[in-house]
Amino acid sequence: MIRAVVGALAVSVGLVLNAPVAAADPDEAFADQLHTFGIYGQKDFNAWIGKLMCKRLRNGHDADAFASAKFVHDQLQKGSTTDQAWQFVGAGIPIYCPEQAFVLQQAADRSGR
Repeated sequence: MIRAVVGALAVSVGLVLNAPVAAADPDEAFADQLHTFGIYGQKDFNAWIGKLMCKRLRNGHDADAFASAKFVHDQLQKGSTTDQAWQFVGAGIPIYCPEQAFVLQQAADRSGR
């Protein structure tokens, strides 16, 4: 299942990166996207986790998307699934750190899409 999620996320990142830039609040857009995955909670908290996830990728604290998904999963509400953690990562990278989009492609390649 993770392989399918990672593959779908790699494709969706490409679509998002090529989409026109919206003037909307990125934190609000992120929260709205998370809701489609069944991920709820405080908008500010989820945005903070998304930004922190990006900082960890930039600083090399998380070596790849797999480490980021583990970090995110540990922060999500109890009962959240691994798929939801990957969906969070896939939604957060294009919004908060599009320069890190390559880590999703690497994860898809590593999973054998």
